[in-house]
Amino acid sequence: MALDFTAIDFETANSSNASACAVGLARVRDGRVVATAGWLIQPPAGHDRFFELNIGIHGIRPEDVLTAKTWSEQLDDIAAFAGADTLLAHNAGFDMAVLRRACEATGDICPPYRYACSLQLARRTYDLPSYRLPAVAAEAGFVGFAHHDATADALACAHIVIDAATRWQCDDLDALADAAGIRVGAIESAVAAAA
Repeated sequence: MALDFTAIDFETANSSNASACAVGLARVRDGRVVATAGWLIQPPAGHDRFFELNIGIHGIRPEDVLTAKTWSEQLDDIAAFAGADTLLAHNAGFDMAVLRRACEATGDICPPYRYACSLQLARRTYDLPSYRLPAVAAEAGFVGFAHHDATADALACAHIVIDAATRWQCDDLDALADAAGIRVGAIESAVAAAA
């Protein structure tokens, strides 16, 4: 096996996990970033109000997403990029909740991705005063990125996982999770969760 995965990051319009307004993705094959993508999203109806706090964090405004595809229109694009990969995110609980809750808000079936958390991995790999994404990415040798740009954040996450795999001397994600003692979870689809 090889170190293959897709790193993902969402930005939200407000405090609702369903309010995805941007996504960033970074595909890793054999321990190297081979592709990145990112785009704006029209948040699902009922979750589409932009809070000033969120705008202040990521700079995305309501007018920026007016011509963007909706969540339902973009779910296939996310799935096409990620394929059957395990998803990695820095604070994966948040990003997996966005994926699940946006699907619930639109009635779409959430893909049953496997996932792991680079924040948990960082806590097991590095001795740092802060485990915020910029601090951990810098320790991994990835500096100077635009934090809260979804694609840049996904790329930073990818570099953290790649660096951690080197430090743990692991050449695939499952071995890395075992060595570091982190969990690889799975998103339950809305249909399975309701059954």
